[in-house]
Amino acid sequence: MSDIAAGSAVREPYRPGQHDGHGHGLFSATGHGKGGPASKFVTVAYGFWIFLLSDIIMFSAFFASFAVLSQATAGGPTGKELFELNRVAAQTGLLLTSSFTGGLATLATHRRSMAATQFWLLVTGLLGAAFLFLEVQEFVAMAHENAGPSRSAFLSAFFALVGCHGTHVGLGLLWLGTMMAQLWVKGFRPDLLRRLHCFGLFWHALDIIWIAIFTLVYLLGASP
Repeated sequence: MSDIAAGSAVREPYRPGQHDGHGHGLFSATGHGKGGPASKFVTVAYGFWIFLLSDIIMFSAFFASFAVLSQATAGGPTGKELFELNRVAAQTGLLLTSSFTGGLATLATHRRSMAATQFWLLVTGLLGAAFLFLEVQEFVAMAHENAGPSRSAFLSAFFALVGCHGTHVGLGLLWLGTMMAQLWVKGFRPDLLRRLHCFGLFWHALDIIWIAIFTLVYLLGASP
């Protein structure tokens, strides 16, 4: 066996059909050891990805509804009249920055630095809270202008889509606060690290969905 082939065999322990030159398999999936099932960390992350995909399907339905009803203003205010792009740009900056600080918190967990982990998680939470504050402020201002969800089909679709995302952010903040408390009390236990990894996936997914909202709802809605 060449050096390249040997190196390949070592790097791919789960590849079927590999032999040592004497008819014996290099690695066999016997249910334990190198050929055993995936780790708990991998299976939990895989399961959470399935949840995220189902959540994205739900948001797709909201996006489709908004696209169909975006012109159904019933003589009421349009997006161009209501949307304040400066506020929305600030929200976007806050949420994207929170995703970055969340990544820094993940790196801190790899170093097992409690102080750095808690600091970056706190910054992530504060940025997310600021984002949510601006969103609630926008909703309240629109309601005072008689542009609530019952005013038109367009506004119903808008509040449903953006409000659903905001609800996810609020739940994410509750999750984040719980994780911070658990880490402080219990330390870097494997189950807590798995949950923190799932939170990171969730938070990054919210960023992706918000970029779609920012582009398809606000930018296109405010365009002439």
